[in-house]
Amino acid sequence: MRIIAGSRKGTIIAAPRGMRTRPTADKVREAVFSMLGQVTGMEVLDLFAGSGALGFEAISRGVARADLVDSRTSAIKAMDANIEKLRLENATVIRRDYLVFLKAGAKKGQQYDLIFVDPPYRMQRVIEPHLNRWLPQLAVTGGKVVVESSLSPGISLPLKILTEKVYGDTMIRIYEA
Repeated sequence: MRIIAGSRKGTIIAAPRGMRTRPTADKVREAVFSMLGQVTGMEVLDLFAGSGALGFEAISRGVARADLVDSRTSAIKAMDANIEKLRLENATVIRRDYLVFLKAGAKKGQQYDLIFVDPPYRMQRVIEPHLNRWLPQLAVTGGKVVVESSLSPGISLPLKILTEKVYGDTMIRIYEA
């Protein structure tokens, strides 16, 4: 897996070992950032970050900072190694359960310009109600939320859908808060 564009273009990054992480394919990441356009200066949340590929791609393209959230040790180790390799100072790895993070962020009034959500496909139905309740509170007005999910049935949020694209068995929905 590699960074596609920006200041770290071409750099190979590590993914957690095992089958529990499904890194966003280069082709899909390239399409997502093409749909998003300019991201310079944004504050970013990469929820269910895994390798951190979406957050690192965003940093390479000029975002101000990125919070990378995952609860698994293998993901934390991979992201820490990637931060060191990429020599990043504006990425923060946060080891926390997604729901604990969302509730605490909402309570503190924490907000982001751009949020990536890429949960394990097998957990979509369990996660979706929590995302619906808490995620909109973490997005600034006019902010974008990018959700990567399986096709059937996909994750829906109570936000305005800007675009929806399908890549193989992956659905990308971009919402506006």
